[in-house]
This record gives sequence, C-alpha cells and structure tokens, in this order.
Amino acid sequence: MKKRPTWDEYFMKMAELARTRSTCLRRGVGAVIVKDNRVIATGYNGVPRGIKHCEETGCLREQLNVPSGKMHELCRGLHAEQNAIIQAAMKGGSIEGGTLYCTTMPCIICTKMIINAGIKRVVVKESYPDELARQMAEEAGLIIEVMED
Repeated sequence: MKKRPTWDEYFMKMAELARTRSTCLRRGVGAVIVKDNRVIATGYNGVPRGIKHCEETGCLREQLNVPSGKMHELCRGLHAEQNAIIQAAMKGGSIEGGTLYCTTMPCIICTKMIINAGIKRVVVKESYPDELARQMAEEAGLIIEVMED
C-alpha cells in the first residue's frame, strides 16, 4: 500500500513544484503559505511583473560578483517568500498564524517580513547560511524546522 504523505511532505512538494517556475539563474526557490492545512498563497523567485527575466538580461549579482547571502538588494528579483506574502495580500488571505513551506531557508529580509506577517512556523528543505536570520527568528519565537529527507 502506498504511504500517504504527512502534511509537511505534501506542502513541501507543492513548494518544490513552485520552484520549477523560478526564473532565477542562481538558485530556484519555491514557497507555499498554509493556514489550517489550506493553501493561502504560493511564490517563487523571479523579477516583478512586466520586467525582463534574468534569462534575457543576465544575472545582475553574477555581473557584480556579489557572493551568495550578501547584499540582497542588488538583485532584479523578488524572493519566493516575498512573492507568496504579496500574493496573499493581493488576494486578501490572512496568513497570520500560518506556516510557510520553503525549499530554502529564508534570508534576513524575508525572515523579517515573515515575522511581521505573523507567520508562526517555517518548514524548509535546505538550510542557508544566514546567522542573523536565525537569531531574529529565535528572538521573535518563529519556529524554523528543516525537513529531513
């Protein structure tokens, strides 16, 4: 008999599917925001609407030799978590008290947005070396769990 996935496995698979829409040349990331086991919003990393994709313009971060995890503002794209939060806001879906599933650990900018959005739990597939994000999440009581394969 086929094993039924847990809720965490189920929603992480959705985040992995969202990742396939990413237009980022460096790291594709997908995110899903869930509340009461219902999907509220999804997101993937890429440029804002109406802007040429990095596939056409090239990666600004590569062109400027910006190392991973540094100077996030030097990027044409939005992060998957940001896009999911924006989508929820546009559609009027409350995410307060929800869970965010993300294929990669949120950076400090996304972590601050997640905290202020009232999300209480983040489940990630892979870690990311951002110590300040971890510290602020802990201080705010934001639960971050790394899924085991």
